[in-house]
Amino acid sequence: MSTSPTLPSSHPTSPILPNSTLAGSALARVLGGADMPCAGLAPMAGITDMPTRLLASECGAAFCVTEMISAKGYVCAPENREAIRELVQRHPDEGPLAAQLFGHEPGYMAEAVRRIQDEGFSWIDINMGCPAPKIAGNGDGSALMDDPVLAGRMVAAAVKASRGPVTVKIRSGRDENHINCAEIARICQEEGAAAVTVHARTRRQQYSGHSDWNMIRLVKESLSIPVIGNGDVASGQDALKMVEETGCDMVMCARAARGNPWLFAQIRAAFMGLPYTPPDAAARMEAMLRHARMLCGLRGEKRGMRQMRKQAIWYVQGLRGASQARIRLQDLDTLSQLTDIAGEIAGTKNE
Repeated sequence: MSTSPTLPSSHPTSPILPNSTLAGSALARVLGGADMPCAGLAPMAGITDMPTRLLASECGAAFCVTEMISAKGYVCAPENREAIRELVQRHPDEGPLAAQLFGHEPGYMAEAVRRIQDEGFSWIDINMGCPAPKIAGNGDGSALMDDPVLAGRMVAAAVKASRGPVTVKIRSGRDENHINCAEIARICQEEGAAAVTVHARTRRQQYSGHSDWNMIRLVKESLSIPVIGNGDVASGQDALKMVEETGCDMVMCARAARGNPWLFAQIRAAFMGLPYTPPDAAARMEAMLRHARMLCGLRGEKRGMRQMRKQAIWYVQGLRGASQARIRLQDLDTLSQLTDIAGEIAGTKNE
């Protein structure tokens, strides 16, 4: 059974019209001439590896972004260092793919851009949004938003070194008392960024609470380049609502896409005014097993199945038998074990 969703004739929505800001932009050109809102897969550390991105791309993601890669680490690591090679690994059938770099030293950022673009990525994305203490505490990620001058130098260094577009992912600000997303976004535009993604939460929030889409609208009203909205998009209707309320040119999905690559088919259908029906349990389990087989092929069965544990838990979420399956998935060791669990779930109906 195919993992691709079907689009039956029920519950259509009004289509989104072509977008003049996106059309003709540098980002649109690497997206194959896109001229209307679309959805992409956000970078998530330890999650958005090649199998995850390939499945998302096949289900309709207009673009994907790699897990974040340390600019300094990429430059200084031996060329054959396994961890680095895994981060830049891509499948020939993946769609447009951006490499996301993080760091706070313009020299290393420039050199990383010069080298990594030879890996065949569609564009470079600079991380100014990661709130993790081990990243921001080192002056990287969202900490760059506290130093607008340095943030500008980072973008300028990357743009000068790159042969293609450079985008930047930011947050609303440090906390509710230090909202500076519009200021940082304007600096990024002035230094040559092709687009800015706004995760509409503060660094203090991390991933808790609700995102404030007013921040996305604020940035959109401040720029002439495309703006990508990020935060709390878990359905096609969410994506439509974000575009309508903020005017953003594209949306980016993260946690809602874990174990759910069909989210992009749902959003695509919503943008086109078409109906959508989610995959049944059998299709979801088929995709899960395909994901696992790819991981085993890349990492070996022992390591691949350990990495698959959390992915499998997301795939079974909401299906009948999921609560019992989660207990077994936490100790998953072999592809055979996962195949048995998938067969049991696929033989039942959705709740």
